[in-house]
Amino acid sequence: MKKNFYKYLSIFLAIALIVSLAYALVPNSKDVTQASSGNPKLKGSPKEEYYMVTFASGIEYWKGCFKGMKAAADLYGVKAIYTGAPQFDVNQQVTVLRQVIAKKPAGILVTCANPDALKAPIDEAIKKGIPVVTFDADSPKSLRYSVLETGNYNAGAMAARYLGKLLGGKGEVGISTVAAQLNHEQRKQGFIDTLKKEFPGIKVVSIVNDENDSTKAARGVAAMLQAHPNIKGIFCTVAPGGVGVATAIKEANKVGKIKIVSFDTDKGTLDLIKQGVIDASIAQGTWNMGFWGMTFLFYLKHGIVNPVDNWKKFGINPLPPYIDTGTMVVTKQNVDAFYKVNVIK
Repeated sequence: MKKNFYKYLSIFLAIALIVSLAYALVPNSKDVTQASSGNPKLKGSPKEEYYMVTFASGIEYWKGCFKGMKAAADLYGVKAIYTGAPQFDVNQQVTVLRQVIAKKPAGILVTCANPDALKAPIDEAIKKGIPVVTFDADSPKSLRYSVLETGNYNAGAMAARYLGKLLGGKGEVGISTVAAQLNHEQRKQGFIDTLKKEFPGIKVVSIVNDENDSTKAARGVAAMLQAHPNIKGIFCTVAPGGVGVATAIKEANKVGKIKIVSFDTDKGTLDLIKQGVIDASIAQGTWNMGFWGMTFLFYLKHGIVNPVDNWKKFGINPLPPYIDTGTMVVTKQNVDAFYKVNVIK
């Protein structure tokens, strides 16, 4: 009898211990309320204004970037504002950026038409205590905290591999690009180097500067085809260039005969992929550029990022200086998935 008593007592005590531990581990209503209210540091003021500054501000590409920025701004309860130079004009963008700096915003997310020309205004903003992060196209010699962009050299290599396989490893190709803009130079070089290394039977015979303009791209590629009638493929480092190249190919009645690998996911490019005029496009992580760029600015403004004490005093950058937001190949098989990328709600 005594043996059974101790047996049941030990079972009772074990159950009681389990129940008490479970109760201790379940948060009470006060804990749940505090957790759901969020960290107060992650909520800003509706009066806080963060600017995105671009060049060629009317092109569709920037919509995906700003969509990501706006999503982050809404999350933190602050305001995201889009502006930029209407044309692909370096001096115009410098003027717009300086106008934004004069407004003393909480932070600036800027893409650089020219890395050297944008250095001075970026440094000016930083020295005035305005956080600046670059995206898509960098100014690496400036004081900007971080850049969020495509690994452009690798993106060019990706385009070379796709086009190289389409051409069976042989033939003449051309490039339509934007001269003197760092990200496009890197894409072009990645494309050229990869063809030389992995597809020695393919030769780049012509390069045109489309200046991020479809009309200029169409004109340049028309001249390219006259000078090099045996061209079998063209790589475009920017979406308007790709649309212009497609126009030139259609006018030359060479759709399907000349393979096109373009860049980005604007509607015009996606439609041309569906139509079979453009064979593929390299999609960038535009939403990620905007979302994480805005997040970096907010964290800097609110002192949330503190990897070491007094990082400002000692000139230590609290952010990762470079973030690769990734790329993927868009083809006829997956094109439908990309139509909402640039739609801002």
